[in-house]
Amino acid sequence: MVSQITRGIKISVLTSFEGTYFKNYKIHFAFSYVITIENHSKDSVQLISRHWEIFDSLNDIEIVDGEGVIGKKPVLKPGEFHTYSSGCLLSSPYGAMKGYFNMINFTSTKNFKVIVPAFRLSAPFALN
Repeated sequence: MVSQITRGIKISVLTSFEGTYFKNYKIHFAFSYVITIENHSKDSVQLISRHWEIFDSLNDIEIVDGEGVIGKKPVLKPGEFHTYSSGCLLSSPYGAMKGYFNMINFTSTKNFKVIVPAFRLSAPFALN
């Protein structure tokens, strides 16, 4: 598990290899990740959007931007947390992801970025 705190918002990520499958005559490596967002600040905040950089050891970087996370824009009061699961497909057994969440602080009405630390996506059989 990796964790990082930005402006009182703690992001923790746990990853898992889900297996391989063939699609369109090509092998794909499936990974899941669970992200927990904890509000350790004194203000209520809301997650507005996300930005991902997905690194595949055999391909270029894929950039993914979107509203909320899995269709939600959670509001977190001080001391609250939100956990969600998602996943990605790689064309190799090894890669990584990193990014950030755009959030708004309800007290100051200012937007800010919360860093999602880089996390590895690796199939157990691919490690040396």
